Amino acid sequence: MTDASLVVTNLRVEFSGFVAVSGVSFDAHPGEVRFLIGPNGAGKTTCIDAITGLVRATGSARLGEKELLGQQVHRIVRLGVGRTFQTASVFEELTVLQNLDIAAGRHRTPASLLRARRGTDASIEQALEETGLTGELATPAGILSHGQKQWLEIAMLLVQDAKVLLLDEPVAGMSHDERAATGDLVQRIAAKRIVLVVEHDMDFMRRFATRVTVLHQGKVLSQGTVAEVQADPQVQEVYLGTADAIAVGTPNRTEV
Repeated sequence: MTDASLVVTNLRVEFSGFVAVSGVSFDAHPGEVRFLIGPNGAGKTTCIDAITGLVRATGSARLGEKELLGQQVHRIVRLGVGRTFQTASVFEELTVLQNLDIAAGRHRTPASLLRARRGTDASIEQALEETGLTGELATPAGILSHGQKQWLEIAMLLVQDAKVLLLDEPVAGMSHDERAATGDLVQRIAAKRIVLVVEHDMDFMRRFATRVTVLHQGKVLSQGTVAEVQADPQVQEVYLGTADAIAVGTPNRTEV
C-alpha cells in the first residue's frame, strides 16, 4: 500500500544526560520484514518511541519525503505510522468488531457501538481475514487468547490503513503455534507495507526476518541479512552463543 521507505539516520535519544540511542541508522522497505534485536536496554523500543513521537530525538526519521521527528504523535499517525506495544492495547470489554469500528474512526457513539448493525465495513472484513479473526467478530476482546489480542491490535492498525507497522515484541508470551501464525501474518502484511519488528525470540527472527539490525548499548553493532548477522563474530560472541550453535540453528532465546 506504500512505495515509500522508512529511513532512520543518526538517531539520538538522551534522557537527563543518559544517551539511550546514539547515532543509530537503518532503513526499512515495503516487501521485507525488518528486525531490530538487542538485549534489554539496547535502545530498540526507544527507537520506535522516537519514530512515533513518544520521546524527543535528534537526527532524522523520514517516511518517503516526510520527516517524522519533531511531529506531534497524532500527525505521525495520520501520516500512516502505527505501532503495537508489548502488552496489547485493546478495549477488552468490547467485541472484536467494536474494537475495529473504533480503530476505523467511524465516529459512532458508545451507545451505537452496542446496537445491532447491518453488514461490516470492507476494510474491517479485510483486516479480519488477514489476521485470522473472522470467526471472532462477536467475541469480547478480553477473552481472546494472548496471541489473538496481538492480532487484533495489528488488525486495528490495518483498518487505519497504516503504511508503517512498528511491532514491539509481537510474539512475547505466545505459544509455538501462535508464534508461527504471527510470523505468517507479519509476512503477509509486509508484502505492501513497511514492517519493523522489535524482538527477543531468535528462532522467530531466524525464520521470518529479511534483514536485521543488532543494537548494543544504544548503537548499531551489526546489520544485514540473517546469514550476515549470524556470521558476524561480534554478534556470535556477544549475543548468539558459539559459532557452532548458530551454524546448526540451535534454539536460543537469550535476551537478544
